[in-house]
Amino acid sequence: MNALEHIRSNLALRTPRLQETGHNAAVAAIFRPDGDDVQLLFIERARADGDPWSGHIAFPGGRVEADDADLRATAERETREEIGLHLESTHYLGRLDDLQGTSLPVQVAAFVYIVDNDIELDLNREVHRAFWRPLRALCDPARHCQHLTQAHPMPAIDLLGPERPLLWGITYRFTAQLTDLLGNPLPTTVSAENSTT
Repeated sequence: MNALEHIRSNLALRTPRLQETGHNAAVAAIFRPDGDDVQLLFIERARADGDPWSGHIAFPGGRVEADDADLRATAERETREEIGLHLESTHYLGRLDDLQGTSLPVQVAAFVYIVDNDIELDLNREVHRAFWRPLRALCDPARHCQHLTQAHPMPAIDLLGPERPLLWGITYRFTAQLTDLLGNPLPTTVSAENSTT
């Protein structure tokens, strides 16, 4: 069974843990096939004054609006607005466990999709770049480090190289759910030399 089949079957078999209180935001975790592996889409958010997620690595998504039919509609609308990708029902695979922020009072839902290799993205001003990373890169222990926040160190992944933003926080925790579904849990410890600010 390849990685994509694992994702489909494991999402179909599980019941996500959902929060009963109101959500602030929803995101889309988007895969594309890569042989027997899969690649996951990330965005680097544009830098903007007053934005607590300025410059962060994230999944496409954003705040719930009153006109959104539901949280999945929020994720799909935000993805369309941010990267020009129209997610259809045929792309939808399932939902991850809801997450709450540790440093900001936010509650986020994540929905999982699969798209073809030949899609084109059209980034808006909120997105600095979009990029794909294979599952094997996410699980590579050499890429795992700590992001030193003001509160305490947090697990992170170096996806872009030195002096670039790290994958950490809620997006890291959603990514961990995805790799767990595939039987590839992220490393639980990192060496001291892999700590970074």
